[in-house]
Amino acid sequence: MKKIVVLTGAGMSAESGLKTFRDADGLWENYPVQQVATHEGWEADPVLVTNFYNMLRRKCVGVQPNEGHRLVAKLEEQYQVTVVTQNVDNLHEVAGSSHVIHLHGELMKVCSSWDVENPRYWKTLTPDDCEIAPGTKAGDGSLLRPYIVFFGEAVPNISMAAQEASEADIFVIIGTSLNVYPAAGLVQYVSPGVPVYLIDPKPVMAGSSRITQIQKGASEGMKELCALLMK
Repeated sequence: MKKIVVLTGAGMSAESGLKTFRDADGLWENYPVQQVATHEGWEADPVLVTNFYNMLRRKCVGVQPNEGHRLVAKLEEQYQVTVVTQNVDNLHEVAGSSHVIHLHGELMKVCSSWDVENPRYWKTLTPDDCEIAPGTKAGDGSLLRPYIVFFGEAVPNISMAAQEASEADIFVIIGTSLNVYPAAGLVQYVSPGVPVYLIDPKPVMAGSSRITQIQKGASEGMKELCALLMK
């Protein structure tokens, strides 16, 4: 079974109505990114940051995957599919994708603020219980913080994503430009001769003859791609 690796960015979730802190204006839901998505912001005011992510989770719980998410999941009927996403929502999982690598963390998880990558202290929240009271502590005695890769922090899953990209028979990019890390970096791991499809409504300076752009949004672009790849 051939392997497809799908890299998704902000444009994937935008159709479902979710904003992302990677937007160009440096704001996330009208909050300065420095205040809510950096280690310095967390240290300065953990109550504000905790409440901010509680608000984001409440918004996310009411959001549904769009047709693009569902069509990415449908590819699993004929391919081995790995989704690498820059988004922190769980819409790929809700849509049915079974192998998702999150580069920038997961909104529905919280973790130790001393030992972020220790799974012993991870807690996955549910739609019915999606808020953390400020001051709640992890098992190691530190404050529970969002399991989000803040600006300036290392991206722990980037090496895993690069390995997946190197094994791809087909590589698909949806809703993220090739000027933004880590998208540009991951493409470099794709083997020569492997077709690369890029779905984005804006023209992208791809700089490679093997990249085929489908100049549409996530849902319409995935319909066109599925018509090519699904028999």
